[in-house]
Amino acid sequence: MDLETDHAESNNYLIDTRRLTAVEEKTIQAIHNAVQTAVAEMNKVIIGKEDVVRKVMMCIMANGHILIDDVPGVGKTSLAVAVGKVLGIAYNRIQFTPDVLPSDIVGFTIYNKETDKFTYMPGIINDTNLLLADEINRTSSRTQAALLEAMEEKQVTVDGKTYRLKDPFIVIATQNQVGTAGTQILPHAQMDRFLARLTIGYPDKDSEMKVIKERQTLDPYAGMRRIMSADLVSSLQAATLEVTLKDEIVAYITDLVTATREDSRIELGISPRGSIAVSHMAKACALMNGRDYVTEDDVREVFCDVCAHRIILTQKSRAARQTAAEVLGQILKTVKGPYSV
Repeated sequence: MDLETDHAESNNYLIDTRRLTAVEEKTIQAIHNAVQTAVAEMNKVIIGKEDVVRKVMMCIMANGHILIDDVPGVGKTSLAVAVGKVLGIAYNRIQFTPDVLPSDIVGFTIYNKETDKFTYMPGIINDTNLLLADEINRTSSRTQAALLEAMEEKQVTVDGKTYRLKDPFIVIATQNQVGTAGTQILPHAQMDRFLARLTIGYPDKDSEMKVIKERQTLDPYAGMRRIMSADLVSSLQAATLEVTLKDEIVAYITDLVTATREDSRIELGISPRGSIAVSHMAKACALMNGRDYVTEDDVREVFCDVCAHRIILTQKSRAARQTAAEVLGQILKTVKGPYSV
C-alpha cells in the first residue's frame, strides 16, 4: 500500500468516526500512523528535535495555539512553515513590527461609493488555517490583543459584525529571548491563551553537522510531502476530545495544579483554564502514543510545557535564579499519581 492510499484510508477512518472506543483498534492505529508520518516529514526540516515536533503536533491535535520562545536562528520559523506544508492547510505569515495595526490582523470596513455601502476587507487571519505570528513581542499591545482575541473566540468582530475564522485555526507565535529593546512583553493573561510554550534549543553536534551539510545545496522544503488536509486535522481534533479521561487522572491533574497554588515559591499558580489545557494536551499525547485513554505518564510528559508560562514565581525564587520549569519539575516529583507506589 503506497503512502497516498494509506493516508486516504486513514482520512476515511477519522472522518467517519467521531467517537472512539477500546475495540476500535483500527481507528486508533490509523490515527497513530497518520500522525507519526506527519511528524517524520517535519523532522526532515527540524533535524534532531523530534520531541519539539511531537509537542507541536499534540497542540494542533488539542486545538490549541503554540508560543515558541527561543533565541534567533534555531528554526522557529522553519518549524511553522514545515507544519503548514505537511498538514496541507492554508498557511499565512505576518512579521510583527511596531507599525502593524489591528486592522492588518482582523480586517476593516471601507465605504464603497458604487454600492453606497461599507465593504468588509478581510485581514490576514480570515482565510487561513495556520498563522505564523513572527516575533509577536515586537508589535504594539493593541495589535497583540487583536490577534489574541481572535485566538480565543475563533472569530473577529469589525464594526459590529462578526466573521467566523476557518476551521481549524491555529496560531504559532514566536518571540526571541534576546534583543528585547523596544518590545512589548505579552501580559500574563494573554500568555494564558497559548496552550503550550515550547523551546527548540540548539541542536547536538551530529544534528548540526547534518544541517550544515544539507543546507549547502538542498532546499529544506523541497522533498516535503503533504500528509494531511484541513478536514483530517479537524477530525483529529474531534477524535482527541473523545479520548477517555478517568476520574483518577482528573484528580491527579487537580492535585498538580493545586500544588502550584500552595507552593511558597510560586506567587500565582495555575488557573482552571490551565487545568483544562493540561487535560486536552494529555489526551493528544495519549492519542499520539496509540491509546484512547490518558495515563499519568501522558500528564507528566506535557505538564511543564503547558504550565510553565502560566505561573509567576515569587521575587525570592527569581532572585535565586529558579525557573518555572524547574519548580514544576519538582512538583511533578512530589505529587504522587494514582498508580504511583
